Amino acid sequence: MNSPAPSTAGVLASAASGLIDFILQEGGDAERILGHSGIDPEQLNTPTLQLDLNQYCTVFEVAARQTGNDNFGLRFGQQFKPDSLGMLGYVGLCSANLGQALRNVVRMFPYHQQGSLLHLIEMGDYCRLDYQVQHGSVAHKRQDAELSLGMFNNLMRQALGPHWAPEQVLFEHAQPQAWHEHCKTFDAPVLFNQPRNALVFPRRLLDKPMPGRDPKLLTLMLEAMPKLSRPLDAQKSLLDDVKHLLRQRLGEDDISLEGIAEQLRLPAWTLQRRLADQGTSFSNLLDQIRRELATHYLQRADLAISELALQLGYSEISAFSRAFRRWFAISPQQWRQNQGSRQL
Repeated sequence: MNSPAPSTAGVLASAASGLIDFILQEGGDAERILGHSGIDPEQLNTPTLQLDLNQYCTVFEVAARQTGNDNFGLRFGQQFKPDSLGMLGYVGLCSANLGQALRNVVRMFPYHQQGSLLHLIEMGDYCRLDYQVQHGSVAHKRQDAELSLGMFNNLMRQALGPHWAPEQVLFEHAQPQAWHEHCKTFDAPVLFNQPRNALVFPRRLLDKPMPGRDPKLLTLMLEAMPKLSRPLDAQKSLLDDVKHLLRQRLGEDDISLEGIAEQLRLPAWTLQRRLADQGTSFSNLLDQIRRELATHYLQRADLAISELALQLGYSEISAFSRAFRRWFAISPQQWRQNQGSRQL
């Protein structure tokens, strides 16, 4: 088996804390599994080291196959404690209440893991914490999705108690054979083939205090993460911030240069000039994000092309089809059929 091709996105090695011991516990060969995934075991000894995101996601898929435990990621996430997550974990643990913890974790997440979305959506009486790996090079993500929601669930249980359960748990992958274990793990209804991976919970819980709140340590963590993690240079950080916001807001009616600039606390003309200095523009970045996500969503056979177009911010399927032909010289339906043929 060949090692997966490296991607341009990374994740801090703290996200794999305890992985070697857990593989051994599950009866696997840690050195062989890590080697097949292209990860040097020594890399896991430095929590602030960047691992390749594709290789990180792959190691859990390989571990699931080689240990014979199809729910490997689910079980790893279930036992993963927030303080093992390193700086991102302490950002949550040291916050004043659950709402601040989740908002701070969302804000710092791009420094912990690139090529991914983490978004807290407040909607009426409920909230939804969305998580999704969106980098185009990462094809297999089921194990990562299950372990990540388990990690976030454990963070919330720091404020809400060890037996707290969300209202619903959503996964974008198909229902696995041993799906009853998912319901037992989260003690909640679990739905599959959803647009995103998410935890759904009552909004009133955001006011629950975090038992380990520490404003001084929180300030240190919020200052340290941008310095120790990629992106390190300010111009690259701006591009990544714009891309991150575009991924979050795709599908909304008001996505615009002005709206993104407002979220970045910059005048629109300043954002426009800084993007031009980097040889790009707002429209080019939006087009790039849509192109990356289009192929990601098209790999999901359960997602209708009309729904996919809406998720990418196109009001009409014809507009999406024209853009897709411009990118790939074929229609979205033809691309999906070609991918299906390659997997046969």
